[in-house]
Amino acid sequence: MSQIQTNAGGPADPDDEAGQVVKAADTTSADSLLDEIDDILETNAEEFVKSYVQKGGQ
Repeated sequence: MSQIQTNAGGPADPDDEAGQVVKAADTTSADSLLDEIDDILETNAEEFVKSYVQKGGQ
């Protein structure tokens, strides 16, 4: 059996960027989570590490 790959869609000219909108990533939730982790580590890093449970048993 042979496989045929087709490319549907997209502009014929790669320099044609009309209609494309670039959206900035919302990093607010990630920043607040990192701030919370920093606060915990400043107060009790050893307890934080002990309470960390790694998925997959590794």
